[in-house]
This record gives sequence, structure tokens and C-alpha cells, in this order.
Amino acid sequence: MGLVLYWRPGTASMAPHAALAEIGVDYRLELIERDEAQADEKYRALNPLGVVPTLVDSEQGLVLTESAAILLYLGDRYPEAQLAPADRADYYRWLVFLTNTAQTAMLRWFYPERYGSGDEVAAAAARDAGEAFDILDGALAGRTWLAADHRTGADLFLFMLTRWARRLEAPAWDRANLRAHFLATLALPGVRRMQEEQGLDLPDWAV
Repeated sequence: MGLVLYWRPGTASMAPHAALAEIGVDYRLELIERDEAQADEKYRALNPLGVVPTLVDSEQGLVLTESAAILLYLGDRYPEAQLAPADRADYYRWLVFLTNTAQTAMLRWFYPERYGSGDEVAAAAARDAGEAFDILDGALAGRTWLAADHRTGADLFLFMLTRWARRLEAPAWDRANLRAHFLATLALPGVRRMQEEQGLDLPDWAV
């Protein structure tokens, strides 16, 4: 099979996984457990950090890491799937905001010990994540999708981060526009397939 995605449930592999399913192309999933990823020399040859996701496109002789980069690549590789809009300025803006600002804040919240004094880092990260989700909620006012008049890779990335933020004191999906976006994205067949293949639970209000 030409496309292989190395993944772990609920991680940054969610958005690329959903993108592959939305495109409708054949792909194979290779589950990489956390300890295995760090110790497996074969996997670290593909991804030196030993994290997920990693996409292998054997037809193109390509190995690609980083969730946002994989989305950008798939948008160019399969233009008919419209993962990237024709006018890409907002798409680039929001995808970079999601990965550089919102995702970074969430990672600091998940792993505060990596960044300094745990409690202080976690509190600052929760504040920064909240500000990022407020901005995203405002950007979705009066519209369904973040970067175009149709779903794009940015929406798949935002769906992933909204789920990540479910355990914040103020969960991202408690904001009205983000909740509507989460439900609209969840209704996409590729996102449903990703949810099922990763075995991810849904909140009661989204079932």
C-alpha cells in the first residue's frame, strides 16, 4: 500500500488520519505505542523524535512528520479532496496559528514538567490555550468552517485540538461556535471513520 500512517489514539495523528479518510484513498495504519516509538530504531529512522504522526508515501518515496505538514502535503497531493482551498491565505494563517499557538499551549498544559515549574507552567498554558480558543471561537462566528466556505485541513486540526482541550477547566467545546464546529466536523464521514478506527469516545451531547 502506498500510504502508511504511524499513529497512536488521540494524539496529533488524529488530523492526518481524518484527512486520509476524507480523501478516500487507501491507507494502512501502523500503531506505535509510546515506549515502542522511543526505543524502536527502525521507527526512529523514520521519525528521529520517536513521536507520531509519521506518514510514508512509498509511491512518492516520501517520509513526512509533523501533523500540519502532513495536512499541507495531502492537500497538494490530492487537490480534488479540497483539503486546501483555492485561496490559501487564511488556510495558511489558521493552520499555523493552530499548530504554533493553540497546540503549543496544550502541549505545555499536558507536559508542564518539560518546561519548568509544573504548576506555574500548567496555569500559564491553560490561560494561553483559553485565549487561543477564544480567538478561534470568535473567528467562527457566523460561519461553519474556519478557513474557507468548505471544510479544510484546518478544520480537522481544530477538531483534534478541541477534543484535546476537553479537560481544561473551561473546555474548548463549551464555547458555542467551537461546539457547533466540532459537531459539523464530526459529521464528516472521514472524521467518523477516524474516530471509529482510533476507538475514541465522544461526549454524551455529541453521540
